[in-house]
Amino acid sequence: MATGFFNIPEIKNEPVKSYAPGTTERAEVVVEYNKLWNSKMDIPLTINGEKITTADVVEITSPHDHQHVIGQYYKADQTMVNNAIETALEARKKWSKMPWEHRASIFLKMGDLLAGPYRAKMNAATMIAQSKTVHQAEIDATCELVDFFKFNVKYMTEIYSDQPSQNAPNEWNRVEHRPLEGFVYAITPFNFTSIAGNLPTSAAMMGNVVVWKPSATQMYSAKILMDLFEEAGLPKGVINLVAGNSAMISDTIFDHKAFAGVHFTGSTGVFQGIYAKIGKNIASYATYPRIVGETGGKDFIVMHPSADSKSVATAMSRGAFEFQGQKCSAASRAYIPESKWEEVKKYVQEDLAAMKQGSPDDMTNFTCAVISKKAFDQLSGVIDDMKSDDGMEIIAGGSYDGSKGYFIDNTVTVSRDPKSWAMETEFFGPILTVYVYKDEEWEETLKLVDTTSIYALTGAIFSHDRYAAIEATQYLENAAGNFYINDKPTGAVVGQQPFGGARGSGTNDKAGSMLNLVRWVSPRLIKENFVSPTDFRYPYMGE
Repeated sequence: MATGFFNIPEIKNEPVKSYAPGTTERAEVVVEYNKLWNSKMDIPLTINGEKITTADVVEITSPHDHQHVIGQYYKADQTMVNNAIETALEARKKWSKMPWEHRASIFLKMGDLLAGPYRAKMNAATMIAQSKTVHQAEIDATCELVDFFKFNVKYMTEIYSDQPSQNAPNEWNRVEHRPLEGFVYAITPFNFTSIAGNLPTSAAMMGNVVVWKPSATQMYSAKILMDLFEEAGLPKGVINLVAGNSAMISDTIFDHKAFAGVHFTGSTGVFQGIYAKIGKNIASYATYPRIVGETGGKDFIVMHPSADSKSVATAMSRGAFEFQGQKCSAASRAYIPESKWEEVKKYVQEDLAAMKQGSPDDMTNFTCAVISKKAFDQLSGVIDDMKSDDGMEIIAGGSYDGSKGYFIDNTVTVSRDPKSWAMETEFFGPILTVYVYKDEEWEETLKLVDTTSIYALTGAIFSHDRYAAIEATQYLENAAGNFYINDKPTGAVVGQQPFGGARGSGTNDKAGSMLNLVRWVSPRLIKENFVSPTDFRYPYMGE
């Protein structure tokens, strides 16, 4: 691909392997899964390339077998967090000056390493510690992250090559896209290994240095990510991994004068707290920090009476329950017309009855366990509340069992009230709430969809009536940053559907696009005059 500077390798989406019985990739991931399962991973802090252990140790267990210890990580104290900041700022002196093509080569190498020798290990780790099926691990931990590494290089070169026009004589105008002045704080979630890999590296790719705090429930695969970064040649101190008390780490970082930006994925409440903290400290920073966040969702499926019932049911089954509904894009509320409800309900109930649940090493399972006891307790409590609510009826699932693993049944409930708590609240688990509307109330239902929750992340409409599809697309223009027509509201692909939402769902800076990367640079315009004026007078001043 020509960039105006160099040619870089052609960038294509990483193909998704099938892991069907008898395939090489299936055999490889089984070997890695068993190897990791039967050992304990030690996960140190990484500060300036140094592996640091402390006396404050946390054991890691697997969500689908919470008595099985798979590793341990260490908590940092405040001195270590400050050291991570200072070592990052020291590393910035050389990293920010590294020619962009050399930075590009590091991340292209990351992509090739992940697609090749790291693939089975990364997928197995994500299966074990995040309880993903092999398919969910493959599309997340390998394919999407490979795409992030490689497409971000493409976007970086396009940003650098976009230069001003040269129309005036005797001068040259150019833009220099500088790294931010300071360091970036990356806060990453448990549910996507790809997000954990992308948030620190997208900022680093643009010449920034990073302090990275992964989720406590993603530390296992975060260790392998750190190994990958180092093997690809990322210099020491560019990305520093810290773990421990979230409030202490964040307060220490947000109190530092050189804090220049935060790259966040997590809950809406936490992000709002971050925004408030930064605002309170704004006068103390050397520069106005960049605040980039992707947060919660109460994502919808809306069926028009003209739509196909089986297609809608499949979108509900996949969109709501893949990875146990632990996706910010997962379908959480559905609006089904009265004339089609019985048919849709029948298909969904058949789907859920056929879905197997259990450990990801049994590849006939469609779902596994939710991430932690905290999530299990919250979701089981939601189901209990639904059972006791006279305005709701559970029509599928409704059970849970935490004795061995944190297993929550895929659950569908019907709410008689379109503005009930179940239609408004994000659960982040395998619970889908349905409202059945009267066919003639299509327009009123679109208004309900737009006004029912604070979120605006993803949404889908199903219609064989093109006028209805246009009406929904226009009416719901602010209700979802990623909007789908006749498809489920999950599964955004880097380079094809840049991801992010607005309202209570984040800053909509679109991970997987140039729009995200430009947030991590600070442009400087340079004008050079080749023939400098020697007379202060202008032509209009002549007599």
